[in-house]
Formats: sequence, C-alpha cells, structure tokens
Amino acid sequence: MADGRELIHYDDTEPWLSGERVRDAVDHRPLPPAEETVRGGSQVRFDPLTGDWIAMASHRNDRTLMPPPDQDPLAPTVPGGFPTEIADSSYDVVAFENRFPSFSNRIGGEAGFLDGEELWPTMPAAGRCEVVCFTSDTHGSFATLSPTRARTVLEAWIDRTEEIGATEGVEQVFVFENRGAEIGVTLPHPHGQVYGYPYVTPKTQTMLRRAREHREATGRNLFRDVLDAERRAGDRVVFETEHFTAYVPAAARWPVEVHLAPHRDVPDLPALTDAERADLVGAYLDLLGRLDRYYPDEHPLPYIAGWFQAPVREGRDEFRLHLQVFSVLRGPGKVKFLAGSESAMAAWINDTTPEKVAARLREVSR
Repeated sequence: MADGRELIHYDDTEPWLSGERVRDAVDHRPLPPAEETVRGGSQVRFDPLTGDWIAMASHRNDRTLMPPPDQDPLAPTVPGGFPTEIADSSYDVVAFENRFPSFSNRIGGEAGFLDGEELWPTMPAAGRCEVVCFTSDTHGSFATLSPTRARTVLEAWIDRTEEIGATEGVEQVFVFENRGAEIGVTLPHPHGQVYGYPYVTPKTQTMLRRAREHREATGRNLFRDVLDAERRAGDRVVFETEHFTAYVPAAARWPVEVHLAPHRDVPDLPALTDAERADLVGAYLDLLGRLDRYYPDEHPLPYIAGWFQAPVREGRDEFRLHLQVFSVLRGPGKVKFLAGSESAMAAWINDTTPEKVAARLREVSR
C-alpha cells in the first residue's frame, strides 16, 4: 500500500485463482508512512484495581466514520473514482493492516511506569490489527456470501491467525465481525477484523482460570463439559451438524446470544480438519441466516461475532475453540443499553430466557 502497509489477496475466481493474471495494481494515494500515522498514538496501561491492560489509542479518533457510498474505503478502486484501500479494480477477499490500529509493531515505545508510579505499569501497544473484506460488493453481509466465498473467508481467517500468532509480541489472536449501526460500526461494507493482542485478554483470562479450577476439581475440560451438558439438555440447542453444535448458553447475557462449538477438542481455527472447515461454512451461514430472520420484520440483526481461540502460548491444553455471536437488539427497534448494573458493576440482567431464544431460532430454520 502507498504508506507501506501490507495487503494480502485471497482469490477464488478466475483469472486470479489459476495465476493466469497477476495482481499488479499500484496504490498512488499521497499517504504519509504508516509509522507516522500511528507514532505515539497508542500505549497500554495497567489497571491495578482489575488487573486489566487498557489500550490508549488516541490516533483512532480520526478514523473514517460512515462515508458516503461513493467514498467507501473498502470498495475496489475504479478508474477515475475515489482511491480506496484496495488499489485493484476488483477483488475476492482481502486482508490488510488497519490504517488506524489499536495495536501495531509500528507504534514503538518502551515499557515503563506512568508518572514514575509502580502502580501503573505501561508497555508499547505492540501487535497487529487487520481488516478482512469479505467481498468487493458494498452491500450484503457474511450471511449473503456463497458457500465458496465463505470458505475463502474462513481460509483467510486461518491464515491470518497463523501469521499474526507468529508476530513478535502477540499473545492472542481474535477474529471478529461487528455488523450493524446499533453495534457502532463505522463502515457498512461487509468486513471483519483480526486483532493480535500483546496480552491475553481479560475475558480469556477469566475463562482459563475457570477451566483450570474445573480441571483440578474434576479432571475434565470445562468447555467440553459445557458442550456435552447443553447437548444432553437439548432445549437450548439450535441445531447440530456432523461436526458442530449451535446453542444458546444457559446463562446467556445478551437478548440474542448463540455459541457455535466443534464436537472435537481443538484450540483454534487452524487446527480444524478439511471436513470440519467445510462443515463449519454451512453451519455458520445457517446460523447467521437464522439471526437475520429472528425478528418478524426480518430486520437484519446487528451483532458481534467473535472466534474465541486459545492464546498463542498460554493455556492451549485447557482452552477450546468456539464462536460467540450476540446482539444488543432486545426487540425490533429496541436496543439493550448497558446501563448501571451491567456497565458499572458487570452484573448482567437478561431481558428474556435462553430457552425462548433457542426456540425462536429453531422456528426460523429454512
């Protein structure tokens, strides 16, 4: 890219797939070097009251927000048109370094203490943040992708998980998608992101602690026991395939929340076999389709979908790959705001029951 960032193509159509043609587009935008854009913009600070690391990313306040359709930065660059992040006039799937990353090895800096106080350790916001564009089409969503294209995206996620996981300083890789204005999406183009964190995230730390406690008490894997218990109960199971089960967790926090877990114990996406990957494509498209049909008016459901994978080094024998997808929409046009109890105390109150949600998701099968 013009500022030195990396862009990777994942092609599934001709003439690119066979190599008959080679991508040779040039990014002519007058951008400053990526190091200048992010330099001094991020730092990670330790919260002594919770034990969490918090990223301060001031340069992200200038990122693009809901541009007009003819200035979509994730669209292909057409001759004479708006120069986008992808210089080619067409593409299948692409991944590229985020122009406004929360974490980047380009940011620089050293570990230390804020104001010289040992209470507040700091470290560079090292790592990697990438954008993954599912399609060059500016409309639609992951749910509207063909199975072939969905498989290409899955393979891109797997490749990026492996590459980013091998990046210096990265401790955990998180593949996720934000969809819908209610979620806070800044670009409507169908896309997701991949974060390489310089620490193990707080939620993962909590799950790992619980998994270790469960192992000490029972000798078993907590994630496996949860999946087996949900399958035995059955009333919160949405559907099962040969290799995956989708279910609403017994203690769901969100108005609509579904987990999708493999039947085999695997730590991350790269560990899936070819048969499991093929099965996952159909299962994930099925699940997202049901979510879009969840409300009677078929209002496309805003959601966050995140793949929880084992950290790069820590707890790989305890953690288990699974998807968590949830929505803040508690009814058509009704957003569940995280008010006092949830935001201040992390004490969750759900406005429905997991059993009702699962029943509705079974009803809207096609």
